[in-house]
Amino acid sequence: MPVTAVVGGHWGDEGKGKVINLLSRDADLVIRGHGGANAGHTVVNEQGRFAVHLIPAGIFNPRATCIIGPGVAVHPGLLVAELDELGAREIDTSGLRVSTAAHLVMPYHQSLDRAEDAAREERRLGTTGRGIGPTYVDKARRIGLRVGDLLNPSSFRGKLRFVLDRKYHELAAVGVAKPDPEAMADEYLTFAERLRPFITETQPLVDEAVARGRQVVLEGAHATLLDLDHGTYPYVTSSHCTVAGLLQGSGIGPRRLTRAIGVYKAYCSRVGEGPFPTELFDDTADRIREIGHEYGTTTGRPRRCGWFDAVAGRHTSRVNAFDGIALTRLDLLTGFPELQVCTAYELDGQRIDYFPSQVESLERCRPIYETFEGWEEPLMRARGWADLPANAQAYVRRLEVLLEAPVQLIGVGEAREEIVQL
Repeated sequence: MPVTAVVGGHWGDEGKGKVINLLSRDADLVIRGHGGANAGHTVVNEQGRFAVHLIPAGIFNPRATCIIGPGVAVHPGLLVAELDELGAREIDTSGLRVSTAAHLVMPYHQSLDRAEDAAREERRLGTTGRGIGPTYVDKARRIGLRVGDLLNPSSFRGKLRFVLDRKYHELAAVGVAKPDPEAMADEYLTFAERLRPFITETQPLVDEAVARGRQVVLEGAHATLLDLDHGTYPYVTSSHCTVAGLLQGSGIGPRRLTRAIGVYKAYCSRVGEGPFPTELFDDTADRIREIGHEYGTTTGRPRRCGWFDAVAGRHTSRVNAFDGIALTRLDLLTGFPELQVCTAYELDGQRIDYFPSQVESLERCRPIYETFEGWEEPLMRARGWADLPANAQAYVRRLEVLLEAPVQLIGVGEAREEIVQL
C-alpha cells in the first residue's frame, strides 16, 4: 500500500465508505483529512449497517489507529453523539485520535450557514446547514477555535469572547442574536471532558507510521467535483476534496503517497443544487433512485440521478492522477436493456471533451452519449472477472479507457465482501 488515498470521482456518495472499510482491514492508520459532519460514509459489515460522519470508516478495524486530522472541521457535540452511537452497538472506539489542530464548528457557524444560504433565495447552494463553510472562513481569517483550545478552559473562554466580539456585526447582519459566550463555553467544555482521552498531537503518530512503512489509508470525504478549485463552483463544499487536499489535511507530504484510488459509481448522482449534465428526469432516474436507495446519508434528501459522466470523470481522474479505479454499484444496473455513458458535451453547438470551469458554461452543456447493451444476470455473487456477464465486462473496459486508469475494484453489492478485485 503503504500510503493509499481514497477520493471520490464525481459529486460524492460513490461508495467510498465500502472501499475504505475494505482497505482498512489491513491498515495500521486511517486518517480523515478534510470536511466535517456534512459528509457521511455508509459501511455494511458483519456487525451491521453503520453511517459515520466524523469518525473514519476504519474504526471497524480494532487494530487500526483512526485519526481525525488537522484539516477536518469538528463539531464536538456531534462527535460525542457518534461515539455514543458506536459504543451502544459495541464498536471499540479506543483507537480514535483527534488532532489538536482541527478546527471547531461552533453554534454560530451553523446559524450563519443556514441564514446565509436562505438569503441567497433562488441562488441557494443547498448546504447541509452543519456550519462547515463558516468554520473554514474563520480558519482562513485566523480567528477560528481549534480542538486543542478545549484542553485549556480559561484560555478557551477568553478566545471565544474575543471571537464573538468580532463577529457581532456579522451575526447581526443575518438576524442572529449575539450568543452568550459563557453558556457556549460551558457546553463545549463539557464535550471536552468526554473527548479529552482522544485529543492529541497527531503529527508524531503520522510521521512515525510513514517512517516505519506502516499501512496508511487516507479517507477522502465529499468528492472532487465538490472541491473549491476543481469542482462546480460555487456549488461546492468548503474544503479541498482532491488527493492533494487530503494529503495536506492529513499531514503527509505528496512524495510519500504510494497509491491514489478514485471511487466512481457505475452511474452518477448528486445531492443539492448545481449543474449535473447527465441528470435524468424520467422513469429511469426514479428507478435508479429507488433500487439504489439514493438518499443522502447526512441529509436524507433524495439524490438526483443520471448516467455515468465520463467527461467529468476524466477531469477528476487527471486532477488527482488516479492510478486505480474502484467502480461501485455495478450490480444496480442489472436489468436495464441499454446503458448510456456521456463521452463528450455539446456546448453552444460545438463538441467539447473537457469539463468547463464556469458554471454558466456547464449549465449549457448537453451530453453526447455512447450506448451499451445491458445485462440481465444478477452480479451479487460475482467474485472474479470471469463471473461478470460479457456486457458488464465491456461496460467496465470502456470506462477504463475513458477514465485513463485501470479498474481495480468492482462493487457488486453493499457488503464489504461483495466485491470483485482485479
